[in-house]
Amino acid sequence: MTSLNLVDTDPAELRVDAVVIGVHSVAEPVAGQPPLLLASGAESITAAFDGRLSETLSLLGAAGAPGEVTKLASLGAVTAPLVVAVGLGPEPTGAAPAAEILRRAAGSAVRALAGATNVALSLPLSDDPGGADAVHALRAIAEGALLGSYRFAAYKTKPAPGRRDPVDAVSVHVPDAGDETMTVELARVVAVTSAVCRARDWVNCAPNDLRPPDFADAIAEAATKAGLQVEVLDETALKEAGYGGILAVGQGSEAPPRLVRLSYRPEGSPARHVALVGKGITFDSGGVSIKPAQGMWEMKSDMAGAAAVAATMLAIAALTPNVAVTGYAALAENMPSGSAYRPGDVVRMYGGKHVEVLNTDAEGRMVLADAIVRAGEDNPDYLVETSTLTGGQVVALGKRVAGLMGDAAFMDRLKKIGDEVGEPAWPMPIPDDVRKGMESEVADISQVNAGMDRAGHMLQGGAFLSEFVPSGLPWAHLDIAGPAYHSGEPFGYWTKGGTGVPVRTLTALIEDVAANG
Repeated sequence: MTSLNLVDTDPAELRVDAVVIGVHSVAEPVAGQPPLLLASGAESITAAFDGRLSETLSLLGAAGAPGEVTKLASLGAVTAPLVVAVGLGPEPTGAAPAAEILRRAAGSAVRALAGATNVALSLPLSDDPGGADAVHALRAIAEGALLGSYRFAAYKTKPAPGRRDPVDAVSVHVPDAGDETMTVELARVVAVTSAVCRARDWVNCAPNDLRPPDFADAIAEAATKAGLQVEVLDETALKEAGYGGILAVGQGSEAPPRLVRLSYRPEGSPARHVALVGKGITFDSGGVSIKPAQGMWEMKSDMAGAAAVAATMLAIAALTPNVAVTGYAALAENMPSGSAYRPGDVVRMYGGKHVEVLNTDAEGRMVLADAIVRAGEDNPDYLVETSTLTGGQVVALGKRVAGLMGDAAFMDRLKKIGDEVGEPAWPMPIPDDVRKGMESEVADISQVNAGMDRAGHMLQGGAFLSEFVPSGLPWAHLDIAGPAYHSGEPFGYWTKGGTGVPVRTLTALIEDVAANG
């Protein structure tokens, strides 16, 4: 992973391969005025170019669009051989650029500089170097740099033509590199982004290398090393305890299911207890209700919720907030075979409810329901479940915004945190008619609303899961089917493949609970 440090040396004198500055677009250019606005942090670089840097960058095609990268050979004007301008969009009025703009800019710049050994970022922080705004800006810049440099190449036997290694080291310019607040923030960023990258690695892993027992072992190994308490239930333990949902989904595969429980307990008396639950379908063929072949290869990412929960637990172990946290990863492989579960089956879930199965491709809610009931037995103050649950989420909200359902007040809290960290989610309802259509003639509840088919499919998933949440418990369901996996070209700090969403949201939520209860 790329290393990260703080520097307060004049950016024009830094001995690095490239120094990155920010530029803003000009909405209405005025004759005789610079065509670009250089952002705060670029002052000494501008002076070294005799005040003509804006004009030169404009001649090279720079327009200041967010994430746009323009490279300029310094020719000795500054110590670094390369000056790189990254677009920050229009100049903000009375405030620094939004955190997500900075995060994406840093990611774009560092990704564009792959092959360099060391890079310095001199992007705008705040007029108050030690204030909260500067700390938040540093967090965004540092996160963007580390996540933008991520690359998964576990299966590459030789470098692809023209592909260069990620930047080795990134330095972020701050007015006082020795400031304790900034140093603490940097350590936090490293812990959180390391967890995000771990989640990305798991999501990007080939499904033949990460079947449920393998995934459980990988989680257990990482969690044990981090100092977490680990419990893994194998197929025998799951059967003895009555985890019917997890067993039903996993029974079609020769690789048996697992339920992993991770526990973090701070010293003393924690103020609150948060439960996290993640869907871990290591490959989803749809089972007997098999999926179309086109795009099925992306179903290796159907365990992104469990990856995010496990990775969040690693971040929490490093950050040590005064909150008890328990994470559950429900792992199974959904395959068609002579032993697979079928439409029409009735499954006795953990806790005793009976579910009528109508579609074996709605398997995520089956494993999650078991895990949610078990998590409720720990008597948490809050419960968050996250999963790549429905294609309906992508239809409704696209590839970058998660669906959010659950307790209204808790949803609002989680949405605000997601917006702040750059992992947006949009609250969705659980209408009565959706739940009513899931009544079963033969069981306590049907797995889907047969009368609606795929209409409101995301809402059906939330309605089903709500039946297994203990009464009165503030809870939220995050459907990350879109944002968990990026199949397009890299942009900002997202690279192709697993994104690590929503590790940063979950981590920030737990920190918020530690601070505010």
